[in-house]
Amino acid sequence: MINVFQPCLGEEELEAVREVFESNWLGYGARAKGFEAEFAAHAGVAPQHMLFLNSGTAGLFLATELLGLGPQDDVVLPSISFVAAGNAVAATGARTVFCDVDPRTLNPSVRDVERAVTPRTKAVLVLHYGGHPGDIAAIAAFCRERGIVLIEDAACAVGSRVDGKACGTFGDLAMWSFDAMKVLVTGDGGMLYARDEELARRARRLAYHGLEQATGFSAAKVSDRWWELNVRDFGRRLIGNDMTGAIGSVQLRGLGRAIRRRQEIADQYDRLLGDLPGITLPPPLPAGHTSSYYFYWVQLDPRIRDAVAADLLARGVYTTFRYPPLHKVPAFRAGGVLPATDEVSENTLLLPLHHGLDDSDVKTVADELTRLVEHHGP
Repeated sequence: MINVFQPCLGEEELEAVREVFESNWLGYGARAKGFEAEFAAHAGVAPQHMLFLNSGTAGLFLATELLGLGPQDDVVLPSISFVAAGNAVAATGARTVFCDVDPRTLNPSVRDVERAVTPRTKAVLVLHYGGHPGDIAAIAAFCRERGIVLIEDAACAVGSRVDGKACGTFGDLAMWSFDAMKVLVTGDGGMLYARDEELARRARRLAYHGLEQATGFSAAKVSDRWWELNVRDFGRRLIGNDMTGAIGSVQLRGLGRAIRRRQEIADQYDRLLGDLPGITLPPPLPAGHTSSYYFYWVQLDPRIRDAVAADLLARGVYTTFRYPPLHKVPAFRAGGVLPATDEVSENTLLLPLHHGLDDSDVKTVADELTRLVEHHGP
């Protein structure tokens, strides 16, 4: 099976985990902190603003908690988002207000966001679809002007930038995901960024039960009664660990190479599929934008999209659509019509894209897709 997503791990990651085992410290420690600092440098921010967590989803929930969202608040987010974003907002009692997206980029424009803002809007939560930065600079400027908090769900966008500025650092809070399907893989894991230093300190407390000290051993160096609790906030255990942090450090060192390979694959799809009727390719990136190339999507006649996907699967090529529109999910009780979102949810298909694909895999996907579009087309 040629998979849509697949982790790429090797001997370096195994050696890093072996060293953690030998250290006899598996929890949050030097390697997790080292990964935080390395990722902060990669994003161009100070390390005290980064926190390594056990998942990107934990970062989304923590961000909404840090903002103190409640039933009196609205949060705008694109309906084309992962369900974790909607869940994180809904869990606070705040209302999710879904906005539309551009029908080609599947990212919201600043106009889409502006149309969804209400007098109760406290935050905007945007995704960088497939690693494409989208209209993030304009959305960030709009939010600053209106006094609205901007949260970036940068799960797809590790390595994505606009004019050299890392996606995830345009807003007030952000998180990245490092799960088994992402560009940078730690198995499970995520990173939280908080622009405000005090908010970052509070995030660190909340991510470890509300404790000021991460371990009793570290407290023993500064206190005569290190076992006593100093909890000021009610928190949970959300922090990452040294095993996943060690893997993350290795993966981060290879991130540039991984993204270059993903771009090569995207370029091959462009060449193999670009002149074929019935297949619309992703739009080119604007000047100054770079992508992680997390997704490669094509858009087909909606009357044949599902049949093409089913036949590809039967031929050993797994495709999918990310992300099913949240405004149609019963739990959010949103309803309404978002024309572009409704359109893309019926015509868009993600092709396999991971840096473990070889050129023959890419050609197989393109050839099979071409034959099936011709077969099912008018």
